[in-house]
Amino acid sequence: MTPVLQVTGLTKVFGAREADALRLASEGLGRDEIQRRTGATLAVHDVSFSVGRGELFVIMGLSGSGKSTLVRLLNRLIEPSAGTVEVDGRDLRGLDDEQLRQVRNEKMSMVFQHFALLPHRSVRENAAYALKIRGVGAAEQRERADWALRTVGLLDRAEARPDELSGGMRQRVGLARALAADSEVLLMDEPFSALDPLIRRDMQDLLEQLQSELHKTIVFITHDLNEAMRLGDRILMLKDGRTVQLGTGPEIISAPADDYVADFTSDVDRTRVLTAGDLMREPRMTAHLGDPAADVLRALGTAEANGVYVLDDDGRVVGVARDNLLARALQEGIATLDHRSVVAEHASTTADRPVVDFVHLLGRHPVPLGVVDDDGRLLGVVPRAAVLDALSAVPVRGGAR
Repeated sequence: MTPVLQVTGLTKVFGAREADALRLASEGLGRDEIQRRTGATLAVHDVSFSVGRGELFVIMGLSGSGKSTLVRLLNRLIEPSAGTVEVDGRDLRGLDDEQLRQVRNEKMSMVFQHFALLPHRSVRENAAYALKIRGVGAAEQRERADWALRTVGLLDRAEARPDELSGGMRQRVGLARALAADSEVLLMDEPFSALDPLIRRDMQDLLEQLQSELHKTIVFITHDLNEAMRLGDRILMLKDGRTVQLGTGPEIISAPADDYVADFTSDVDRTRVLTAGDLMREPRMTAHLGDPAADVLRALGTAEANGVYVLDDDGRVVGVARDNLLARALQEGIATLDHRSVVAEHASTTADRPVVDFVHLLGRHPVPLGVVDDDGRLLGVVPRAAVLDALSAVPVRGGAR
């Protein structure tokens, strides 16, 4: 599938001696040395990535890393010095001014850090502004703006002015404006960084909820690693305008590319990043209704286990067969596993649930925590030792462990 957004070799130099700076960058010189020799600033150099449909892609780095320049290169608010940006296979550098305006109006919406609301317009008018610019009819403007405001929980404030709202509410209006525009790609430039911590968490919760429902394609800029780890399907880490590492949150914290990434991730809360799916293992054994009870008991002894998951023919969890109950069943003449020899002594979770939400369930039952799909089918198990190992592991630089 063609990615929604394809970025190849994207580079930006600020300053008069652009060609000299590009040549030195291609020779491997760093930003400071290039600036010393040319007076030009290498803001972004040779950055490449793709964003799939429905992906929440995070670009992160410290102040001065080039992330805000990079996001403005994506919609040509800043002209690149080299490289290409393609939206649905269409190279933005080949567009004239009118075509570029159309792309910005219809394909790529932006949510800014400081809201960028029009103070003299109502909340509803702000939410509908992109539609008004497109020439959409008044009735459709209102319908879509009201849907977006309802989605972010602000329809009851539709007639208010921005200065009547809290910071969190104003950012919700900015998000509603982007949703109402129904653009292919949302560019979010540190949208929550100006908010108080509690409001910021509320906005993160809202974005996660909206993404689970709407599956928008989002490029999200942040300097906060915990925010990046929480929200991002994948994360691009920048330093001095260059890519340092690209991967999922668990990949980055378990195998940092270099010392910079390792130091950056050293304080991250792994319990909120790692999920059951990241730590899932194949179960050492399973059983099924109708299996010979003696064989199951013998297998438990060989595995030095106290219990085993019992599944139906479709792989759904029926319960757990415990060794002592199997032994009693055999004494009572019950030769095969049935509902009389199965108990509900187990706990389960979904693959996307973070460790912090299920750690209290570990080690309480004769079988490891089960990971199941929406239909209750067993996908794997999370042994307590696997969680302890992941939380205590010291990441090794360069991707080895």
